[in-house]
Amino acid sequence: MGRNTRKRRLSVANKAIAASAALALGGGGLIWANFYASAHETNSWKNNTKAAAATVATISCPDIGQKLTKVPRGARSAVYKELATLDKQITKAYARLASTRQAQTKDANFVQNAILGPLKQKRTASIGRIKIDFKRVGATAPNTLDALAACTGSGANQTNAGGQNNNGQQQNNGGQQQNGGQQQNNGGQQQNGGQNNGQQQGNGGQAGNGPVAADFVDITKVQANVQGKAQAQGGGSTGTFTSSCGVNANKKFNTDNVIVAPGVTNGAHHLHDYVGNQSNDAFANNDTFAAAQTSCSNQGDKSSYYWPVVRIQNGTQDFDQNNDGGGKEGNVGQIQQAKQAEIKFVGNAKSKVVAMPKFLRIITGDAKTLTNGLANANAHWSCTGFENKVQLTEQYPICPQGSSVVRSFAFQSCWDGQNVDSANHRTHVAFADAQGNCANGFKAIPQLTMRLVYDVAPPTLENGQIKNAYAVDGFPEQLHKASTDHDDFINVFDENVMNQMVDCINTGKKCK
Repeated sequence: MGRNTRKRRLSVANKAIAASAALALGGGGLIWANFYASAHETNSWKNNTKAAAATVATISCPDIGQKLTKVPRGARSAVYKELATLDKQITKAYARLASTRQAQTKDANFVQNAILGPLKQKRTASIGRIKIDFKRVGATAPNTLDALAACTGSGANQTNAGGQNNNGQQQNNGGQQQNGGQQQNNGGQQQNGGQNNGQQQGNGGQAGNGPVAADFVDITKVQANVQGKAQAQGGGSTGTFTSSCGVNANKKFNTDNVIVAPGVTNGAHHLHDYVGNQSNDAFANNDTFAAAQTSCSNQGDKSSYYWPVVRIQNGTQDFDQNNDGGGKEGNVGQIQQAKQAEIKFVGNAKSKVVAMPKFLRIITGDAKTLTNGLANANAHWSCTGFENKVQLTEQYPICPQGSSVVRSFAFQSCWDGQNVDSANHRTHVAFADAQGNCANGFKAIPQLTMRLVYDVAPPTLENGQIKNAYAVDGFPEQLHKASTDHDDFINVFDENVMNQMVDCINTGKKCK
């Protein structure tokens, strides 16, 4: 994966997709209800296909958190809790949509009256409380918030919201996208709706919310799409600093996310793996992080590195089968532990780097690409032996025998020079352009890159359905799409060790 590369899009021929997967269900900005029969309801789905196709199958809700680029510091705690409440409301709406298939076929107004209407009322109340939170600290909330309350419904046979129907193909946007740019593809997959045609019924997956067959591709049939690295120039920084922090042998898991939902239990709605700092949960603060133990061999690195777990949907019920964030929210199957978790900080092709501020927080990727589109997607999926040829964003790879699944991340490498976080957790950091330039007066910092390697048995396609699929945990309405993969980092390096890192990178050394 290129040093400053943010993301790449895969362009796959129709025949390659047809050979490896059926058409996908789901799409940009959508919540898809599994209104077909469950696995044990063998043939009943046939009787409901026509009626279900006429009902609302999807719900699209604006992501209010991404719109709040400026929130006064004194209001952030309360606002973040309201944003977490909005996530919970969508989760409950998705569950209700998925569990009321029969009622939807009998009453054309059921979804509007029983789901969309009440959801809008709840979201309106949350938006009202956010506006009050602003007012309490002498600020005014954006006047556009009220327009974001309504969630819209779509029929099963309609195409993706906010994007072109491209018959399941993905597009290549030519490499790295600069911060704030627009993607050419806002979903990348075609909805299938009520027709069967040998394809997977409902929305697939062990819990009925994905993944589906088209979420996988045989990597040996994918055209190479990896571009070359930016060449370091005279003032560039070519060194590296590696931190060895293990693979979560301590089994530290939780469904919190202290960056986006501080003080909120189950704020992530999915399970995280943790390496490094051993005290990260919803209630941790900077003092907690500084006093914590670390799994890193260099005890000067108490940083927290965390990401959603990968599971194989093979019928196994893991420890969280009946828990929030786990089986209760569609994250099911056998949790996989990475056999390798490589953490490396690299330099900038154009300039020297400066030290990261302590407690800097960075999220790379977007856990809600079905709602937000692919503008902030930064998933890289590949297989050992193929990493320099193929990187996938919108599909999971099926690896050949002897090859392992690889998840890679290259974090934002430009910092605004002032803030350790921002209201939407994005605007204080950015990606360098293809030449290594940091725009808008941002400064180059050591770029965190991560490589997670898993031994998972290749899924198989049988009668249009994927068997023993693996998938990343996510919000239940995001359908376990590969593009929702993301990674989180909180810098808790000792100042001396951070300075050593900067020196190693700027002088071209390889340090551990």
